[in-house]
Amino acid sequence: MDQRVGLFILLAAGLLCLSLLPICRADNHLEDAIGDDVDVEDELDLGLAAADEEEEENGDMQDEAPPAPKSPPTPKVTYKAPEPMGEHFFAESFDRATADGWVLSSAKKDDADEDIAKYDGKWAVEEMKDTKLPGDKGLVLKSRAKHHAISAKLLRPFTFDTKPLIVQYEVNFQSGIDCGGAYVKLLTDTPDLDLDQFVDKTPYTIMFGPDKCGEDYKLHFIFRHKNPKTGEYEEKHAKKPDTDLRTYFTDKKTHLYTLVVNPDNSFEVLVDQTVVNSGSLLSDMTPPVNPPAEIEDPDDHKPQDWDERPKIQDPDAFKPEDWDEDAPAQIPDESAVKPDGWLDDEPEYIGDPDAVKPEDWDEDMDGEWEAPQVPNPACETAAGCGVWKRPMMDNPNYKGKWKPPMIDNPNYQGVWKPRKIPNPSFFEDLHPFRMTPFSAVGLELWSMTSDIFFDNFFITNDRNTAERWASDGFGLKKAAEGAAEPGLAAQMLNAAEERPWLWVVYVLTVALPLVLIVVFCCTGKKKSSTTPAQYKKTDEPQPDVTELEEDEENADEAEKSSPEEKSDEEESPAEKDKEKDVTADEKLEDDVLRRSPRSRKPRKD
Repeated sequence: MDQRVGLFILLAAGLLCLSLLPICRADNHLEDAIGDDVDVEDELDLGLAAADEEEEENGDMQDEAPPAPKSPPTPKVTYKAPEPMGEHFFAESFDRATADGWVLSSAKKDDADEDIAKYDGKWAVEEMKDTKLPGDKGLVLKSRAKHHAISAKLLRPFTFDTKPLIVQYEVNFQSGIDCGGAYVKLLTDTPDLDLDQFVDKTPYTIMFGPDKCGEDYKLHFIFRHKNPKTGEYEEKHAKKPDTDLRTYFTDKKTHLYTLVVNPDNSFEVLVDQTVVNSGSLLSDMTPPVNPPAEIEDPDDHKPQDWDERPKIQDPDAFKPEDWDEDAPAQIPDESAVKPDGWLDDEPEYIGDPDAVKPEDWDEDMDGEWEAPQVPNPACETAAGCGVWKRPMMDNPNYKGKWKPPMIDNPNYQGVWKPRKIPNPSFFEDLHPFRMTPFSAVGLELWSMTSDIFFDNFFITNDRNTAERWASDGFGLKKAAEGAAEPGLAAQMLNAAEERPWLWVVYVLTVALPLVLIVVFCCTGKKKSSTTPAQYKKTDEPQPDVTELEEDEENADEAEKSSPEEKSDEEESPAEKDKEKDVTADEKLEDDVLRRSPRSRKPRKD
C-alpha cells in the first residue's frame, strides 16, 4: 500500500512539473544568455555593505539589537551595448541615442491618395515603454495609419559567393499589432539607388520579417530572382511556416528574427534562435525558381467533333405508355376525417378586443385603423378553427418527368488537353543563392499600430559572429526579462489566465494525492468479530470450516493440551471421569450445530 501511495504522489508531481514547463521555459535562458560581458549586481552584497556602514554610525547600538533578517533581493541586469566582433557588413544598436546614418525618405507613393501618399510617418530613437533594461534604446515607429520609410547604407555591398548570408534583428510590438508589418528590405546595389527616394518600388534583393493583418500571421522570406534569359526579376516566396506564429505578435515581448541563406541553396528562418521554417531555394519557393521544361501549346485547340462525355442518354429507350408526367407529387388524404369539435365558423385570429386606437391616429394619413390580430381564445380548447381541409399525402402514382436512362458513351475520347511543347522560356538555374548584391537595409512599412520597437540590426557572413552579437544583445534582454519575471505563484496564475485548462491540472495535482492517501491509508477490510456463541443465538448461517482448517485447529489444540495431559495423569480418577463427560457434551452440541440446516451452504445445481 505504501508503494502505491508513493507512486501516485510521484504521478501528481509529474503533472505539476508538466503544467509548469511552459511557464519556466523562458527562465532557462537566464544563465546562458548573460555571458561573460554582462554585469549582474547582487543586491544582497550591497545590503550587507549598507549594514556595515550603519554599524559604524550607530556604534554599540548594533550590538544590543540584532539586525532584522532580509529577504533575498531580485538580481538586476546592467545594460552594456553589444560590440560587433568578426567580419560583418552592418551593425546597429542605436545606443548613441540618435539615428545617425539612417535616411528618412521624402518620396511619395505613385498609386496612393494624395493624403496618404507621402512617407511622413514619424520615427524616434528611445527606450521601450516598459523596459526591463534601462539604457537600451532602439528605433521606434511612432505613427499610426502612415507610410514609413527609413534606410541605411551597409559598410560595403554584400556579394553572394561562397559564404552564407545571416540577417538578424529584434522586434517588439509594444502595443500589439492590428494590421501592419515589421519586415526589412535588403536594397539591391544599383547605380541609381537613392535612399532619400526610398519607396515600395525600390528594387530589393531580399525581404524578410513578420507581417500581420487580421488573423493572418506571416513571417516573410521573399527574394527576387533574375531570369537569365529575359533579365526580368520575379519574386519567389518561401513556403509558410508550420509553427503557430500568433504568440510572437501578441505577447508584447522582444523577439529575435534571423534569416540564414547558405551557398548550397538551403535556408533557415529562426525566431529567438529556434528554427521555425527551413527548406531549399530550388524546391520550397513559390513560384519555382526554374520553369517547367514543357508547357501546353497555346495554339492547340480542341477539335469540334471531340466527344469527352463519359455517359449519354440511351437513344433506344422510350417512355412507357402508362407514365403520367402530369400526376401531382402530393394529393389530399381521402381517408382523413375532420376531428370532432372542429369550429368551422370560428377564425384562427381575431382583433384584439382590448386594443384602443391611438389618439394621434390620422385616418387620412394612416388609413382605417384596425385592431392588431391575436389568437382566438375559442380555439384554445377546440380541435381547430376555420375551414377544415384534408391533409396532403405523397402520391403513390407520382413518377415525375420521364428521362431516358444513361449508358456508356461508345464515342468517349476522354478529357481533351492541349499537347505539350518545349518551353521556349525554359532555363535551369542550379545556384539561385547567387542573388543580386545589396548595399543598404531599409524599413518601408504601413502600420495601423504605433510603437513598434526595432533594435540590434546585424548582417554578416559568419554564423559564430552572428551568435555572439545575438548573445550580447538579445541574450541580455532575455536575462533582464527573466530577472523581472514574477514569482512562481504569479507565473502559475498568469499561465492559467492564458490557458484555463491549467486550473484542472492545479486542482488535480493538489487534491488527487490527498484523496488517494485518505483512501489507501484510512480504509481497509474489517475483520468479522462474530463468535461461535453468537451463531447459536441467531439464525445467521455459520461459515463452513474446511478440513485443512480443522486439522490446523486440532494440531494447535494438541500442542496446547500436551502439557496439561501430564498434569491430568496425576489427578484423581473421579475428576477424569467428570472432564470426559463435559467434553462429550460439548462434542455432541457441536455435532448438532454442524448438522443444522441453517449452517449448511446452499448447493449449486
